[in-house]
Amino acid sequence: MVYSANLGFPRIGHNRELKKAVENFWKGNISETELKNTATEIRAKNWSIQQKTNIDYIPSNDFSFYDQMLDTICLVGAIPERYRRNTESNVSLETYFAMARGIQKDGIDLQAMEMTKWFDTNYHYIVPEFTKGQSFSISSDKIFSEYQEAKGLGIETRPVIAGPITFLCLGKEKEQFNKLDLLDNLLPTYEQIIIKLSSLGAKDIQIDEPILVTDINDDIKAKYKIAYNLLSRVCKENNINLHITTYFANLDSNAKDLFSIDAKSYHVDLVRGGKQLSEYLDLIPEGKTLSLGVVDGRNIWINNLERSQETINKAVEKLGSENVIIAPSCSLLHTPVDLETETNLDSEIKSWLSFSVQKLSEIDCLKQITNGQSSEYSTYIENNKSAILNRKTSEKVNNQSVQSRVANLTADDYERNSNYETRSKAQKALLNLPDFPTTTIGSFPQTKEVRKARADYKKGAIDQEKYDEFIANETIDCIRKQEEYDIDVLVHGEFERNDMVEYFGEQLSGFTFTKNGWVQSYGSRCVKPPVIYGDVSRPNAMTVRWTQFAQEQTKRPVKGMLTAPVTILQWSFVRDDQPRETTCKQIALAIRDEVADLEKAGIAVIQVDEPAIREGLPIHKKEWGEYLKWAVDSFKLSVSVAEDETQIHTHMCYSEFNDIIESIARMDADVISIETSRSQMELLDAFATFKYPNEIGPGVYDIHSPRVPTKTEMKELLLKATKVLPEEKIWVNPDCGLKTRGWDEVGKALQEMVNAAKELRENNNSQKATA
Repeated sequence: MVYSANLGFPRIGHNRELKKAVENFWKGNISETELKNTATEIRAKNWSIQQKTNIDYIPSNDFSFYDQMLDTICLVGAIPERYRRNTESNVSLETYFAMARGIQKDGIDLQAMEMTKWFDTNYHYIVPEFTKGQSFSISSDKIFSEYQEAKGLGIETRPVIAGPITFLCLGKEKEQFNKLDLLDNLLPTYEQIIIKLSSLGAKDIQIDEPILVTDINDDIKAKYKIAYNLLSRVCKENNINLHITTYFANLDSNAKDLFSIDAKSYHVDLVRGGKQLSEYLDLIPEGKTLSLGVVDGRNIWINNLERSQETINKAVEKLGSENVIIAPSCSLLHTPVDLETETNLDSEIKSWLSFSVQKLSEIDCLKQITNGQSSEYSTYIENNKSAILNRKTSEKVNNQSVQSRVANLTADDYERNSNYETRSKAQKALLNLPDFPTTTIGSFPQTKEVRKARADYKKGAIDQEKYDEFIANETIDCIRKQEEYDIDVLVHGEFERNDMVEYFGEQLSGFTFTKNGWVQSYGSRCVKPPVIYGDVSRPNAMTVRWTQFAQEQTKRPVKGMLTAPVTILQWSFVRDDQPRETTCKQIALAIRDEVADLEKAGIAVIQVDEPAIREGLPIHKKEWGEYLKWAVDSFKLSVSVAEDETQIHTHMCYSEFNDIIESIARMDADVISIETSRSQMELLDAFATFKYPNEIGPGVYDIHSPRVPTKTEMKELLLKATKVLPEEKIWVNPDCGLKTRGWDEVGKALQEMVNAAKELRENNNSQKATA
């Protein structure tokens, strides 16, 4: 018989219980014991759901208070020296959260560790830091205690851990050396972890090595073999079955390396890497098990059971049913918890969807069908076929006028009227900004009052007039505060907006929204991605009213704030029945219409945020060119309607830019703002080396941390920037939007930021006067 497995389950809880508990713990409203009790309840519920759905391999250690890579940092003792406490044998929650968020209290002032995107997802992980000769040791008992916790509930689990090669490859050297040289130091700790799990009664271990789906070099392949020659031997000696897991793409030439290791099973993503199935079936050693990732762990469309069954049958025919596992393509971390909580969705669209709980049922159904129990699932199978057919033909999906507009695009539609040099002169004459102009990225604190007013409005507790009055007052207050801070280019604060993608999706056709479709982005930050189910268009203006209102309150320029097409695409659950390029260009045309309307309303600065363009890159570099062509074209299509005098900004965060800098330059935004504070301006190197021609705002204030940076810190960062960039092209801004922060810390930080900019201006003026 075939078996079933799950690789990971959402840890936020059905109603974001973890988010609420963690944030209350940070605020001091609940104790550490209360926080841990909430975590215990979530884990128990998750395990129970999987057990009831007949999952044979249920994961443990997939839960996290913040991030699984941070958990691995703690597990193997890779704690940066600045966070270490001599008295700690196990990493405390205080130290754990200090690494994630920074800490500023009791004379301690530490910045958070760097954070970046997890492969091509919108999930962020904490980046491990490595130093030459670094040692490792077990410094967290989480993986062991959670295994025992499940066992105490009568549930046998398969503990999951990030593999040593992925862990090292995704980390960062803090000095000059090869981080892979640390493997010999790291492996004994993995060996001890396996031995300890065995002593607790564990029968299986899942080691995730998604780095194998990337374009790794021969050095990494050699290290992989060294690592797993040892770890497979240790597993055998301790009677633990080794399950190696990959996901997010096909393995390409790395397939031979995956199957060269002696493991119990090998997991492959067949949603994104299905073209290699025949090769996998030929390569897998005789008697070994192939775990088939046939249920999409990253999107919310129902599984085509008939198509998946064809794939499973091929594997069973070649390997035998006892050597096949049916599983999701990757951890279900990236999908919402349970579709059953969605009581307001259009019933037709709802029939096309599947969340984490439902995906487990799909896995179970496929297992039972393969094992000869299809008669018991006949109704389930028929409903699946009916929904698949209905989606193909539904009028809700297809809009002929939108399709025609994309089909009739010409080369001129992607280009602005003039080049940057010409536009820059026109913009400088119009805006008359000082050197080192200051601005923010868009949003301001979404206080509990703002969230309450929005909730009251949605449930009808206050009417439109009262809600509009509230938003107007918040906007005016935000403008006044920015004038007090003496910021040069203002924003309206976005108090009417819930999320930078959701807000736009709510006003575009072809989108629908869930009530509880939350997924984790980082830490306690959860997002509720829109669902793009059909052709996209803009029925009405989306942002003009409140942007124009804000501009009427001040003589300083106010930026129009829009989200760019690739980011809306990437941060939504995207339809899988047409090319992503087509959907992206449909969105671009909607944003283009909004840019035109903002300009007509007198808005001279428009920011079109594109933070997701880097994360949207295909895993394999050979596929980058095609993606970058349509991704950049989509951005240009959305802004090319702007006149020369209109200054177009864009924003990107937590991305490495070196390898796509030419494409970023081709976007031709007048100003780009980027994250640089956590990386201490390292990300600027790509722009400097390339000689990026337009203006840049390197972030000097890390908004993902509650600590308030000093004027001196920010000035030092700006001075670093002046060493590699022309001073006349440097803007001063935070790393990202300020919606998750409080007004007290925001006010202090922005005042310090403005003062840092003013000191640089004064220094410049003094030098000019002396010269």
